[in-house]
Amino acid sequence: MKVTQRTHIVLLCAALALSGIGTRAESADSDFASSWGSFRGPEGNGVSTVKHPSAWGMTENLAWSVEIPGGGWSSPIVAGDKIFLTTAVSSDGTRPKGFGAGVASMRSHFMGKAPDVPFSFEVHCISLADGTALWKRQVVSKKPPHKIHPSNSYATESPVTDGERVYAYFAAVGIIACLNGAGDVIWEKDLGAYRTSSDFGTGSSLAIHKGIVFVQCDNESESFLLALEGKTGKEVWKLDRAGRTSWSSPVIWKNRERVELVVCGAGSVASYEPQTGKLLWTLTGTGGAFSASPTCDSERIYLGNSGRNSRGPLVAIQAGAAGELTLESIGEKKLAWIVDASAPGMCSPVVVDGRLFVLSRGILSCHDASTGERIYRERLKNASSVTSSLWASDGKVFALNESGQTSVIKSGSEFEQLPTNETPGLFWATPSIAGDALLIRGATMLHCIR
Repeated sequence: MKVTQRTHIVLLCAALALSGIGTRAESADSDFASSWGSFRGPEGNGVSTVKHPSAWGMTENLAWSVEIPGGGWSSPIVAGDKIFLTTAVSSDGTRPKGFGAGVASMRSHFMGKAPDVPFSFEVHCISLADGTALWKRQVVSKKPPHKIHPSNSYATESPVTDGERVYAYFAAVGIIACLNGAGDVIWEKDLGAYRTSSDFGTGSSLAIHKGIVFVQCDNESESFLLALEGKTGKEVWKLDRAGRTSWSSPVIWKNRERVELVVCGAGSVASYEPQTGKLLWTLTGTGGAFSASPTCDSERIYLGNSGRNSRGPLVAIQAGAAGELTLESIGEKKLAWIVDASAPGMCSPVVVDGRLFVLSRGILSCHDASTGERIYRERLKNASSVTSSLWASDGKVFALNESGQTSVIKSGSEFEQLPTNETPGLFWATPSIAGDALLIRGATMLHCIR
């Protein structure tokens, strides 16, 4: 471990239960809302209400760095003073490649086979204070039955926590497991492992609400949406899905009217009542699979998908939507607005102070969140290869490219790019925020900025 400046211990509530993960925050829905307990944070939109540094580097505001074995593009999650992340450790040292190296390997990828060596699928627990490894647990050792794109990983799905337990999903081998704060496996289920489109691999992270864990598994043979009771692993409800492979993650949308589970798939978007699985609304005609996940605020949810050579529409759906929506129903049934050819690619958007930011192919577009009107469209420096999602903190929007350069943009109505931050390495995972700390996961290292 390399410590480049004195470590500041985040002030959090004390008295951690022996089998618990961290101190439970007081919350209306009893989720662990004060920490970053799921992909893109407690609201699922990448927005932090706490300020973290806007400038950093290997010699500035770097609290600690630790090496992570194996490979994984899952985001770290945080509960109290503990960080949890998943990884897949190969006996032959396989790690994911960058975009260029991955493209160069495509011929061998298409002609290749599934791994012939087992991977150790693991959950690691790390101290937020100083990066000390607290424990690691092998959930399963197994050969993945399907190959993946050289740039993807076998641990791309981000885990979730409810503040007492952590839930990890390894879709490559179909295993979901619940662990307590000491790393003991409470329950484990085999959901099946399925082939994905073009053998790209899996990527949909877990979501959680009121003690229920949600699994989106869109694949080429048996797509489904599953709700599991967190404490026991018991099935609450399950829905078969007609769509094929998609990589977007489900979002718990806490809007001004209700709480919804929104799921983007190939050709359609659907919203469900989380506790029952009751369908609230659908949006059809969206085209192919989703790579980016939606973002949201209390008024609208914002989404869109783009293919290799084209961009789909950027869509905003109003809180209170119901029934069957299409791209032609603007102003009807709560479909707020559509902007053609403006959807994100792999990088999920973020909405801050009434402005929606979308990054695609190195170009940042800022839209009025209420109308969809484009405020500006500017090319960012050092942002041509961004796969991790955008995030926002302290009136700024951040975009991390795969080589570790983070563009910083003021979130106002006029474009202003601040100096770029650098943490050399290979980065596809979406960073996470823990109080005043920023966690950036690379192919080999986890960095804490504070």
